[in-house]
Amino acid sequence: MQASSYVARYWHRSDDARIQCDLCPRDCKLHDGQRGACFVRMRQGEQLILSTYGRSSGFCIDPIEKKPLNHFYPGSSVLSFGTAGCNLACKFCQNWDISKSRDMDRLMDQADAPTIANAAHEHGCKSVAFTYNDPVIFAEYAMDVADACHALGVQTVAVTAGYIHAPARRDFFARMDAANVDLKAFSENFYFKLTGSHLQPVLETLVYLRRETGVWLEITTLLIPGQNDSAAEITAMCRWIVDELGPDVPLHFSAFHPDHKMRDVPATPTATLIQARDIARERGLHFVYTGNVHHAQGDTTFCAHCGAPLIVRDWHQMKQYRLTPEGNCRDCGNRLAGHFDAQVGSFGRQRIPVKLGAAQRRGL
Repeated sequence: MQASSYVARYWHRSDDARIQCDLCPRDCKLHDGQRGACFVRMRQGEQLILSTYGRSSGFCIDPIEKKPLNHFYPGSSVLSFGTAGCNLACKFCQNWDISKSRDMDRLMDQADAPTIANAAHEHGCKSVAFTYNDPVIFAEYAMDVADACHALGVQTVAVTAGYIHAPARRDFFARMDAANVDLKAFSENFYFKLTGSHLQPVLETLVYLRRETGVWLEITTLLIPGQNDSAAEITAMCRWIVDELGPDVPLHFSAFHPDHKMRDVPATPTATLIQARDIARERGLHFVYTGNVHHAQGDTTFCAHCGAPLIVRDWHQMKQYRLTPEGNCRDCGNRLAGHFDAQVGSFGRQRIPVKLGAAQRRGL
């Protein structure tokens, strides 16, 4: 399958005859035929192209809680897809087979923006999620899909590390209704050594989303034993979130499993996630969750005012839903932060692969 020749946005010609990509803080400078660090943005003649425009590693209908988003239409279904490549180089990547892929044939499915939006609408999905690899690197494709989705009343979700320059950030998130941003740690040393990037641009993205947009924001931190799981670092991060973003931003602590270039590091104990959740709640965060483990308290949404359990989950299955149609606590009337329908969704723990475009035509 040939790479797309879609002309990308966010670049300029530099004085030394190279083309500089202006999408993210890597600022890759390219000679003809060279690819950026993300692998998918490459120079072709006197232009920068997005080689994965219109192509995907596959489509799947998931529960929205899997993104994870716990305050964005709970129980609803989301059509998820990604492409290949990534602008970070995380040694602990849990999706490295997609994000670090250099095999363009992995992109087995082709679908334009209207096809994806129509599929989501026809399957009854509340939203479409740009996920699996970071949608920042296929921003133009994601934005076109988002426009097509909004035309049909379908919401859009970005699952991202938030590593993006300000001009592209404005354009990209203007098309998103919700975002889960990976705050991978709260130290520059971690970001530089284990992801090949920097912390500050991610913090700037988080502040921008919270203060300057209407995008619903949730945060995920993957806790890696011995790397970013100290009580001191978790405390500092939670204080920053409360001070800069506010106490109502949901925070998900998820468990690491040995993968990619960190197979010698043990999996995260459930006790570490529970301790992190306790620290976050003590520092004033209202909604703190534990992910990748079975922990009833860490799956439950409690009222920030009276403490009543409002949404009780078993993994991604809704077991109890005690919100009014307006999204208020049925005990005290306090409004729960987030986006809610009058009725909770019933998609549950399903995972449904969907064939679109080229894959559908080939009968794969």
